[in-house]
Amino acid sequence: MYVARVPNRGSPPAILLRESYREDGKVKNRTLANLSHWPEDKVDALSRVLKGLPPKATLEGALEITRSLPHGHVAAVLGTMRDLGLEELIDPAPSRSRDLVTAMVVAQVIDPASKLALSRALRSQTATSSLGEVLSLSACDEDDLYEAMDHVHARQEAVEDALARRHLKDGVLVLYDVSSAAFEGVTCPLGAIGHPKDGVHGRLQIVYGLLCTKEGIPVAIEVFKGNTGDPATVASQVKKLKQRFAISHVCLVGDRGMLTKARLKDDVVPAELDFITALRAPQIKALVEQGAIQLSLFDRQDLFEITHPDYPGERLVACKNPLLAAQRANKRESLLASTEAELQKIAAAVERQRRPLRGKDNIALRVGKVINRYKMAKHVVLEIADDAFSFSRDEAKIAAEAALDGIYVIRTSLAPEALEGPEVVSSYKALENVEWAFRGFNTDLDIRPIRHRTEQRVRAHVFLRMLSYYVSFHMQGRLAPMLFKDDDKHTAETARTSPVAPALRSDRALGKIHTKRTEDGDPVHSFASLLKDLATIVANRIQPNDTDLPSFTVITTPTPLQRRAFELLGVSHRLGYM
Repeated sequence: MYVARVPNRGSPPAILLRESYREDGKVKNRTLANLSHWPEDKVDALSRVLKGLPPKATLEGALEITRSLPHGHVAAVLGTMRDLGLEELIDPAPSRSRDLVTAMVVAQVIDPASKLALSRALRSQTATSSLGEVLSLSACDEDDLYEAMDHVHARQEAVEDALARRHLKDGVLVLYDVSSAAFEGVTCPLGAIGHPKDGVHGRLQIVYGLLCTKEGIPVAIEVFKGNTGDPATVASQVKKLKQRFAISHVCLVGDRGMLTKARLKDDVVPAELDFITALRAPQIKALVEQGAIQLSLFDRQDLFEITHPDYPGERLVACKNPLLAAQRANKRESLLASTEAELQKIAAAVERQRRPLRGKDNIALRVGKVINRYKMAKHVVLEIADDAFSFSRDEAKIAAEAALDGIYVIRTSLAPEALEGPEVVSSYKALENVEWAFRGFNTDLDIRPIRHRTEQRVRAHVFLRMLSYYVSFHMQGRLAPMLFKDDDKHTAETARTSPVAPALRSDRALGKIHTKRTEDGDPVHSFASLLKDLATIVANRIQPNDTDLPSFTVITTPTPLQRRAFELLGVSHRLGYM
């Protein structure tokens, strides 16, 4: 900022408070206030302060900061959202409803909260950031947000169709997986007791399925009743890909619990979709026993392809990961040791002199609780009588299972010329990107708690989380050089000898982890901590005490680190106040 004296023909020079800023690589100026009516000593004092010189006279009483709102994180998220064109996808025509949806998407990235808390954070008197002021939502309430949720729910299919056109092309790989989220209340028909994937047991939940690109970009999301099994969600996704998105050639990637034999036969193959999935342990065991998979081949290589009459028209890629084998062996040994320790306590109770444990049924009941807890019945031989109990390991079964440790088999309908064996393995392992999305839903974006009562609002709640993740996904990709994320994955993948081997981190990423500094010497951030740093860029509302002068807003000058973040995002920290 600076004080400029602008020639004014026939009148004394106009004294203007101006600010320089950079836009599209060009330096521009804007006028913040006209100070022509100020006394000369007051103008001189302000000019010296702006130049960093000690004032000859005090400005106390001349200017007043009436409000300071954290702004930098709002500019970063909202600017990225607009750069991605997401506002136009939500609704092509500008409207208050679109602005309210935009506010909910941005708020979930910077500060997840309930609709009541968000409405208060947007209102001018209780604002906690510049979001409400930038979007002109300073007078909204929670009912406005609920109506906006109904609006975005009606637009969900149109938004997903647009995202599919943007990210899904013919011949593309599409990842699909499901997760769950605990539900608050009992009124919504979607809430049901099911198998929890978010670690919350004994409560009503919903199930939601997410379609992503191979890189993990979310494209579409669907909510199901909480007791819906994973395979039961596949049919609607197949219909979505073939009919709504109209993709003529697509390969669906899903885990072994999702793309079961029945789902492939009844849903995927009739729709002429290709697929990549994996075999279950009993199926792998059968192939080994039949000699279709020769374990000795793993002595020379970690993957090879086979075909089998039970899987006509398919390719099977057998893999062995030594690290995974060691992990499974250690886990099995730990569970066996814990099982034996508990069973030894039961044996001691049977043999004790005072009040010994008696009765075959009573002993079996105690043993059953232990066996069910550790799931080791298949590896333990039990002998139970009315007054005796003993146990031992079934070494033959343990050895048979150990021989398959670390072995998994990927199955696909794709021809070799479409996708070679190593690429099939890499494509299946890309399902990890969907898991990262679910992790973001459950942590950074706080999909829980879900307190909405109607089915429509619950679906809108989950869809808004997907849109927020879409924004944060792209932000983290652009900001990767400043974050702990690996921003040189290509080098790491090139150094990787096989897709079966564990993923490697590049030297640049390892350097950031060890030194906690970037190559430029700046501190490395997590995405959350960088947003907090950007939030220290504040929009200050300045009110001159001279009643003839209007108030104006001054934005905090970014630090070099903050300036670097906005350069990587390709947006301006002055968004909303230009």
